[in-house]
Amino acid sequence: MRNSKIVLSVLSSVLSILILVLVVFVFLRAGHAAYDFGYRIFTEPALEEAPGQDMTVDLKDGMTALEIGSLLEEKRLVESGVLFALQLQISDYRDKIKTGTYTLNTSQTAKEMMQVMAEEEIEGTAE
Repeated sequence: MRNSKIVLSVLSSVLSILILVLVVFVFLRAGHAAYDFGYRIFTEPALEEAPGQDMTVDLKDGMTALEIGSLLEEKRLVESGVLFALQLQISDYRDKIKTGTYTLNTSQTAKEMMQVMAEEEIEGTAE
């Protein structure tokens, strides 16, 4: 009887430790994924090196940031439409995107595309 209590106590302790290790592992993985996603919001590079490929996009009135991101992802201008939507929401271009037809390039960063769609001069270019 006493031996069975010892065995149950040891098994309970081992199970508790395994559950704790699993919880820590899940939190570490989730934290790593969240960090990577957050890092990408601010540092996502262009999909291709210059000269890239020109694509035409048509922005309609009332499009949400997520719809614009999905359109750009569909045209292969950005890797993730959701990521672009988040970048747009936290940028200075949040309420400045205008409807119209734009020619964007796969060598442009998300910020450069936002500048074009807000009809602002892109930094670092001479006209």
